Amino acid sequence: PGRNTVVHANHILAPADGKVVVIEDTVETEYFKEPRKQISIFMSPFNVHVNRNPISGVVSFFKYHPGKYLLAWDPKSSTENERTTVVVKAQNGSEILFRQIAGFLARRIVWYVKEGQPVVQGKEFGFIKFGSRVDVFVPIGTKINVKIGE
Repeated sequence: PGRNTVVHANHILAPADGKVVVIEDTVETEYFKEPRKQISIFMSPFNVHVNRNPISGVVSFFKYHPGKYLLAWDPKSSTENERTTVVVKAQNGSEILFRQIAGFLARRIVWYVKEGQPVVQGKEFGFIKFGSRVDVFVPIGTKINVKIGE
């Protein structure tokens, strides 16, 4: 379905519809290699599987990783499953990393972005067929307005 997103430079939008299953401080090891706050959203086969840009900016990093198809809630799925990693750099210089992760049923990630491309908050950047999981990594200290289970 279409969305009417109000673009706001100080907000980070959820890139996926689904259920928040993780909110924790962790070390992001692929790009930042430093502590970040991770928010993970599980998409069941009944959710909308379109993924949207959480912020506006320019894609500063993109990588596709072939991999396994473990169940999406398995902690190893973040590093072992088929996935994409996207980093968008906002106009103010801050960067947000988000990762599409294929699961047991999904087995097909689609993306429309590439490095150097400008993107707009709330616009589609891809989708995961039949759901799975999207992880978002934001700076430590970012105010989080969702809770696990929402």
